[in-house]
Amino acid sequence: MTDKTIGRGTWYDKMAAKMVGRERKLGRSLDLIRTEMGLGASGFPHIGSLGDAARSYAVTLALMEQGYNSELIAFCDDKDGLRKVPAGLPKSLEKYLGFPVSSIPDPFGCHESYGKHMSSLLLEALDKCGIKYQYMSARDVYERGMLNEEIRALLLNAKRVGEIVKEEVGQERYTEVLPYFSICENCGRVYTTKALEFLSKENKVLYVCEGMEIKGRWIEGCGFKGETDVTKGEGKLTWKGEFAARWKALDIRFEAYGKDIADSVRINDRICREILCYEPPSHAKYEMFLDKSGRKISKSAGNVFTPQVWFSYGSPQSLLLLMLKRFVGTRTLDVTDIPSYMNEMDYLEDVYFGTKTLKDGRELAKLRGLYEYCWALKPPSNPSLHVPYNLLTSLAKMAPKGREEEFIVEKLQSYGYLQKDQTLDEGLKKRVGYAFNWIRDFEEIKETEISLSDEEKETMIELIEILKVENEAERIQNAIFNTAKSHGVQPGAFFKTIYAILIGVPQGPRLGPYILAMGKQNVIDALERALKTLL
Repeated sequence: MTDKTIGRGTWYDKMAAKMVGRERKLGRSLDLIRTEMGLGASGFPHIGSLGDAARSYAVTLALMEQGYNSELIAFCDDKDGLRKVPAGLPKSLEKYLGFPVSSIPDPFGCHESYGKHMSSLLLEALDKCGIKYQYMSARDVYERGMLNEEIRALLLNAKRVGEIVKEEVGQERYTEVLPYFSICENCGRVYTTKALEFLSKENKVLYVCEGMEIKGRWIEGCGFKGETDVTKGEGKLTWKGEFAARWKALDIRFEAYGKDIADSVRINDRICREILCYEPPSHAKYEMFLDKSGRKISKSAGNVFTPQVWFSYGSPQSLLLLMLKRFVGTRTLDVTDIPSYMNEMDYLEDVYFGTKTLKDGRELAKLRGLYEYCWALKPPSNPSLHVPYNLLTSLAKMAPKGREEEFIVEKLQSYGYLQKDQTLDEGLKKRVGYAFNWIRDFEEIKETEISLSDEEKETMIELIEILKVENEAERIQNAIFNTAKSHGVQPGAFFKTIYAILIGVPQGPRLGPYILAMGKQNVIDALERALKTLL
């Protein structure tokens, strides 16, 4: 590790150090440095939702490692209204469009509200990943009056709020109405109300429930005219102000945000400075995960990829690796990427424990640090036994019913991954479980993408023809070597290519016996699929 390396050498360590420098210049107390993530409660949490928490928590951990007291606030937006019924949920929920999600019954019947059910799914994922947080419910925060001072300031300066919104995004709505949604006393909706006037001495907002367009659909208001006490949680600030209010009230110093809400963050930064007289938190902008068709992964798009789906096929640490390894740039993602992240965690573990070496000291520090953050700075004291994910899925596919574990142990012993008297430890049992889940749901596994020279393609084509007729393990092993040599291809490199295609890593069990055990036709199919992608 060089002298220039900060903390564990990752982006998160640098961000923490940069934040501390900024806070010192601002003259703010460093007794407690809070980071924040927003916890959506209007639909099934997707992978990106967990990314908010993972990145902010990594900054929290970096601050703690640098000697500062820090905590992550998980702020649940459970006063937000339901804008759309998520795919897969009953259409009967449409009657609750515009209602705060904390006042909608749970359609699954296991939580006190719809919002509680949805937020619990993400909290469950955070717990599984070892992310520590202080949970705050918007409903509770409003009812306890924790934002009262900020609400008054924004309503008293509503004209200026409207000007800022108009200057930043050209929207004129808040030059005409207050940046506040009352919950209609008559119908219970929050998004159908229009806040008309603030009675400052009484802390009341006068409103009319006249309807609003939500997600391209007009939600009719009930026409009721009423008043709301803003100190009792009878409404909420709009997003064009609520971020700023909670940043100041909760003294938030860092919050990452997705590219899709960049306008809202920019508006709230100005409101924070110009109206609430509080310097907004440090930010880091990240881009969204896209599915393979290029659509943003989101609950509203109906293509939700939840953390729970990931946990069926991969470890919490592999999911944190997805979140933490890179901050910028859009990434495409689907379930078939999970095996590569499992294998990459194995590589990081090898680097961490020194079984793989890197010459670049700073890169070594960064990868070791990344591994530790994937374990929430509580890494294991000893390395686990690494068996390539693709190999386990192949064994799971071939395992006879009734003696699955016994079969896999025998094969791993014969391949040299286990000693003769060794059985599956807890970590390997979990991996085997992931592999069986994969085979149950997907049958095949996506081969690692490769590039081949013309000579290597010709070698592969000839090897496929040999495999169609050869049935002895040793002759197959020799054929791989000799075929490569006859085409002027380095045999060692060609072996690595085959390993990469079949099990996703550059080395593995002796190929001749493994090809027969895996089933020749399965191997031929995999090699042909790999070739097809290159033609």
